[in-house]
Amino acid sequence: MNVHTAYTVLDLVGTFAFAISGAVAARQKRLDLFGIATVTFMVACGGGIVRDICIGAVPPAGLSNWRYLAVSLAASAVAIVAYGPVRRLRHSVLFFDAIGLGLFAVTGAEKALSYSHSAELAILMGMVSAVGGGVLRDMMLSRVPAILEREIYASAALLGATLEVGLTEAGWSSSWTAWIAVVACVLLRLASLYFGWRLPVFHAREDDRRGER
Repeated sequence: MNVHTAYTVLDLVGTFAFAISGAVAARQKRLDLFGIATVTFMVACGGGIVRDICIGAVPPAGLSNWRYLAVSLAASAVAIVAYGPVRRLRHSVLFFDAIGLGLFAVTGAEKALSYSHSAELAILMGMVSAVGGGVLRDMMLSRVPAILEREIYASAALLGATLEVGLTEAGWSSSWTAWIAVVACVLLRLASLYFGWRLPVFHAREDDRRGER
């Protein structure tokens, strides 16, 4: 399996993981079949579409490659047919979302590099690929996006994308860099959920609050 094929497989696996998280979240909101399919596709492909437009990979793979639509529809079917078993997984949406986060951070950064963009842009595009679908899911389901809360979400994607770009630029084998970056991102995200790690919040001082009155 060559490098291009390996990253395509990772991208599709990430698409399925994100799609499952979107489909389960849509089922929990009791949307109809069309609603589930729509949310699932936007979660699975939204971040990748934004990335491809930004780096000039048009038309975006999520719209031009039938495999991405097929994967999102398959995830919708799984959520509908086997919703009980999937739901019984503890925090199933967060679990699949963490996997998709790591995979998309890595494949997004790698695709930007393959289009001869700078390391800085590749890291940014990796993060956009990873968090874009989750933001769309939360907005469509009337929830506050995770990246706007104190949770370590975008930071985990940033770590994964940075490792992927940094190790690639350092000359590491691509067969190792992808897995190291994915595992680091997923472990950071899951550990933050398990241990309750949060980013700091800056509260307004009492004087500032008085001035607002």
